[in-house]
Amino acid sequence: MPFEIYAEIGPGELAEWLEEKEVRNALLFKEEADPVLVSRVVEKGYASDLDEKEMRKIGQDPFLISYAYAKPYERSVVTMEKSAPKRERANRKIPDVCEDLEIRCIDLFELIDELDFTTDWKPE
Repeated sequence: MPFEIYAEIGPGELAEWLEEKEVRNALLFKEEADPVLVSRVVEKGYASDLDEKEMRKIGQDPFLISYAYAKPYERSVVTMEKSAPKRERANRKIPDVCEDLEIRCIDLFELIDELDFTTDWKPE
């Protein structure tokens, strides 16, 4: 998980779990975003002339996408956003930006399926 996305998580049980040192070390990328790639994601995926208001609206999404853009054959973007191809500029959705940049984008359920994730949890 990129630090920029980690930092956006608000208070609650998930945030408490993510603050555990072991969890944080396992989840956070050990690299920083490449500013050139972040800029490229903004320019090619959103627009080259976004104003400050639009930049605030897209938030940290370009950082998330840039990590996958750096290694497109090794990484995928995981998001629960749904495609909305008619949206433009700062209103674009992550799956549509990824498609334009030829970055694989999946949702959480696809990730769980691909990882063949299971738990030992059973109802009592």
